[in-house]
Amino acid sequence: MSAVVAAPQPLLRTMTGHDLTAVLKVENAAYDFPWTLPIFRDCLRVGCHCYVYESPQGIIGHGIMSVAVGECHILNICVHPDHQRRGLGEGMVLFLLDLARQKKARIALLEVRVSNVAAYHLYTKLSFDEVGTRKSYYPSRQGREDAIILARDLTVGNH
Repeated sequence: MSAVVAAPQPLLRTMTGHDLTAVLKVENAAYDFPWTLPIFRDCLRVGCHCYVYESPQGIIGHGIMSVAVGECHILNICVHPDHQRRGLGEGMVLFLLDLARQKKARIALLEVRVSNVAAYHLYTKLSFDEVGTRKSYYPSRQGREDAIILARDLTVGNH
C-alpha cells in the first residue's frame, strides 16, 4: 500500500517587478482580455498591495488590491487554469481581506463579469453582496459586458 503525498502548498508572497513576465503568462492563460504589462507596473509603482502564489513550477496566481480612506478595492484575482478549483482564489481573497482590515479598511469592493459565474459564486460565498452594476465595463467578444459591483462590510465577523 503506497502513501498519498499531498502536493506542497504554493507560497504566497509579495509581487516584485521581477515577477511580471511570469504574472503576465498566468494572466494570459486565464483571461480572454488580460491586463497588460503597463497596468501591472502601475499597480506596483503606486503602491497597490500585489501578491503572487509561487509553486515549485513557478508563479501560478496573483492578487492585487488598493486600500485608501477606509475602503479596499480588489482589482485582480487570477489563478492559472491548471491550478483552479483548489481553493487558491479563495485563499487569496481571504488573505487580501485580512490585510485590508489591518490597513483599517471598513468595506471591500470589487467588480466581476456578469458571465463569470464561478467567481461570482466564490465572492457571494465569502459574504459579498451585490450593490450595483457597471454597464459595458469589460471588453468581450461581443463588444462590452456589464460588471456586477460587490461589496462586503469588513467591520463585522471574520469569514
